[in-house]
Amino acid sequence: MREHTVARDDDPNLHVVETGPRDARPVLFVHGYSQSHLSWEAQLDADLAGEFRLVAMDLRGHGSSEKPPAGDAYNDARVWADDVDAVCDTLGLDDVVIVGWSYGSLVTLDYLAHYGTDRVAGLNLVGIVCGIGTERTNDWLTPGYVDLFPDIVSTDVETSVAALERLVDLCIHTELAPADRYRMLGWNVVVPPAARDGMRDRTVSYLDLLDSLSAQTLLSHGVHDAVVSVDAAREAERLLPNATCSTYPDSGHAPFWERPERFNRELRAFVAGLG
Repeated sequence: MREHTVARDDDPNLHVVETGPRDARPVLFVHGYSQSHLSWEAQLDADLAGEFRLVAMDLRGHGSSEKPPAGDAYNDARVWADDVDAVCDTLGLDDVVIVGWSYGSLVTLDYLAHYGTDRVAGLNLVGIVCGIGTERTNDWLTPGYVDLFPDIVSTDVETSVAALERLVDLCIHTELAPADRYRMLGWNVVVPPAARDGMRDRTVSYLDLLDSLSAQTLLSHGVHDAVVSVDAAREAERLLPNATCSTYPDSGHAPFWERPERFNRELRAFVAGLG
């Protein structure tokens, strides 16, 4: 595993890991709300790394990336777009396939809204979040997820950790081994409450953007997703010109973790099919 720091003067430094041949087709993994690059272990450590250049970033405020203390460092679409662009520029990720999970799919759409698809070969949007803070996009969030607030952004440690435990349980439909559950909780707890609060303090919808995105898109969504309804993926499939939706009947919000063999197989075929 190779590690990088994307260093910037006026923006947070970003931690990035990669594996696989440097000259292979790049695949950039963008994790979700309060998660980390470790979410993608079942991809980074798999035989996908023999075929593709796999790159996973820690979002600002997450993992080993820098963590601005102010919530307003997280509530502007442009900063997320610029972060993805900085990673692509620094590592030379051209003709890239972006795999965005949950809030990471929103960050991916932030990037596409500001930078377009010139350097993007394809998209894999997992547990898609098409917007935040609007009536229509909020309708796809489950009551269990909505009920995490405001506890999940509390500065009281006991309160926020209890909510993060509930978030971990919501993300995974199948039973987690205790070691995996507490590792997941660990990388959730690393994220400051101000980051989680700022990330949800946004109002944006990308539904109107979807029909203008010509990039080939694979939508992956668990039928038992307890965070975002599968209806969000079905609507995205309807709006996107070149999209295919793959639903997982035995998975929740993280099919790449719960069903990694199938997820990796479909991702491999998708990337290889882009030419």
